This record gives sequence, structure tokens and C-alpha cells, in this order.
Amino acid sequence: MSQYFDDLETRDSEVRATALAGALPQQIARAQDLPGYGDALAAVDAGAVRSVADLAALPVLRKSDMGRAQGEAAPFGGLTTRPAHGFAHVFQSPGPIYEPGGDGHDWWRMGRFLHACGVGAGDIVQNCFGYHLTPAGMIFENGARAVGATVLPAGTGQTELQARAAADVGTTAYAGTPDYLKAILDKADEMGLHLGITKAAVGGGALFPSLRQEYADRGIACLQCYATADLGNIAYESPAQEGLIVDEGVIVEIVTPGTGDPVAPGDVGEVVVTTLNPDYPLIRFATGDLSALMDGPSPCGRTNSRIKGWMGRADQTTKIKGMFVRPEQVAALVARHDEISRARVIASREGERDVMTVQIEADGGEPDAYAGSVAEALKLKGKIEIVARGSLPNDGKVIEDQRSYD
Repeated sequence: MSQYFDDLETRDSEVRATALAGALPQQIARAQDLPGYGDALAAVDAGAVRSVADLAALPVLRKSDMGRAQGEAAPFGGLTTRPAHGFAHVFQSPGPIYEPGGDGHDWWRMGRFLHACGVGAGDIVQNCFGYHLTPAGMIFENGARAVGATVLPAGTGQTELQARAAADVGTTAYAGTPDYLKAILDKADEMGLHLGITKAAVGGGALFPSLRQEYADRGIACLQCYATADLGNIAYESPAQEGLIVDEGVIVEIVTPGTGDPVAPGDVGEVVVTTLNPDYPLIRFATGDLSALMDGPSPCGRTNSRIKGWMGRADQTTKIKGMFVRPEQVAALVARHDEISRARVIASREGERDVMTVQIEADGGEPDAYAGSVAEALKLKGKIEIVARGSLPNDGKVIEDQRSYD
């Protein structure tokens, strides 16, 4: 079995950039032809969008935008290049939000992750992701086909039957949420069954180090991926276990929450993804998740950029004094003053009253000088603190709720 899924994973950065410069204008042009984008991309010169940096000038597509579009043009909101009957599957995720699914070779790009897990021909994958309405089960099944593995479509629940099937069928690999594998293993121990699972491809939840170590102690190599129902696989671990490598079929940006503005390298921000899938050309789709880019390539030899993994949610909208304060309002406050590098809103309590504190990174100055801008941008008055540049935490938060709800 080859170490890599294909030659794309080990491309030189210049070769990858050249390929992107050819593919990206075509994808932008496809999106411009779709009614779901409306006028959002109408003024964009598709031929001039040839790099990640060029994407930063384009608007961000948010889940709320997708929901509105689907309400006007069901089921996919005019964001696909095929009609619903032109896809192999139609899925419904909570919202409801509808997603298309294809059955072509590695349509969801999950084969690359499974290959990194060592899954391939000769393996039987017990797929414990859900097959009902939502796409996770089919995403991993499509990936298993791409690497030549056999699938036991187990779905979720019925742990005793899962353990029995794993023993009887000879399952060698697990796909599912990180913690459900432990439930199967524990049930098998209780039933006196020996399982032959040596590989685990997990997602949809946090893989805690202690749980990964428990699997390792059982002889199971467990790796994780970062994927969504809309985009498929975005990034994945390799055996090096140093960050998640961005998939070759997507472009990842990290932006300040509530905006489309890229953060400084290494800073935490919202994950925004552009997919190169011609059937479903999502351009600058905001995932609502926080992460950060890492320096340098992975030690495993894969050369694409890496992210640190899931680091929380970017939608930090918080109600203070009965009013919602949103990340985009904080971004608007920063944009009003060239001398402000970052700002952070903190919600706290004094007695039985809400208190809003606005921390502003700047080179000195008087807090009162920003009182008008704070009131106009946030629609609330609050305490203002001037803090040194670089002193606010690098955690992607622009709104922090310190109130206790216990």
C-alpha cells in the first residue's frame, strides 16, 4: 500500500499554486452562473481570482444565507450545477438544510483520509456514522469505496449487535464518532468477544488524548478528520498526528469572526472554505468553526497547509442588557479606527445587572475617545479599557461571556 493517496498530496507549493490559479477562475465562473449567488459575485472578474489572497475580496457565504436561498428555491437554493434529480442522494441536516450527494469516485474526498488511516483493500470498515437523512454515513461509505475497502453499514446504536457483527464479520477498521468505538469495545469485552479492529477513522466530535491512548493500548491506531455535511472532508490527520492537513480539493482561509478578513498567520479565527467540487461550488463558505493555520508542512511528507483542528465556535452572538451583540458589530468598531488592532467585548455581572466591558488594543489613548464609536457600533454603552497590542488572548473570541448560568 502506497504511503500517499495520490501525487497531489506531495506537490511542491509552486505546483499547487499554479494548479489553483487554473482551477479557481473556473470555479468562480461556475458560481456566477448559479441563481443562488444572486448579485453577490456579479461584479467579480473570475479570471482575476487565482489565489487564496484573491479570494479575500469576495463575500462570505454563511449558513443563514444558504437557508434563505433554500427557502426561495428548494431544495439546494440554486447553489448546485445540477438539479436535485441529477445527484445520487439528497440529504437533510438540522435546520433544515438540504445537501446534495454524489456517488462518483471520492466525491466527498474522504478516501484521502481513510488512506492516511491505513484503510484499503482487504479491510472491512464498520461504518457507525448515521445513514438516516444526514450524509455522514454515505460520506464515509463513498470514501471506503475509493480505497477499495468493504463496508459494514452499521449506522448508530444497537451496541450489542454492533459488537456481535464486528466479531462475526471480521471488522478491521472502525468509522464513527470518537467515543462510540469505546462503547463497542467495552460491550465486546462484556460478551467475551474478540474483535480484530486495528484502525479507526473518527470525526464529528472531540478525540481526547486519553481516549486516543486507550485505543492505542488496545492496538488500534486512531486518527481524526474535520468534515461538514456541506463540504465533505476539509482536513485530516496523518500518522504524524501534528495538526490536520488541508484536503487537496478545498481552499481554507482563517478570518476574523463576523467578517471575511484574513487573520494574521497563526491567529485563531473562523474557518472559511472554498470547494473545487464542480457540482457544488461553495465559495468562501463560513463553517462557524474556529481554528488556526500552522507553520510548515507535516512531517509525514504531505505538503499542503495545516490547521490546528477544531477550536470552538465562531458564532459568539451574546445578549447583553437585553440586546444582541454580534461579532460583525465588533469588527465594525475596529474598522472605525485605524489605530485599533483588535477588540474584545466581555459580558459579566455586577450584582444582578449585566455589564459590558470593551477591551481595545491600541497604542495608548483615552477610553472616553471611543465611547461614541462603541455606542454606535454595539448599540450599547459600556466600560472601555485600552490594552497593549498583542495582549488579548489568541483564541478567536471577540465576544466573551463570563456570566455564570448555574
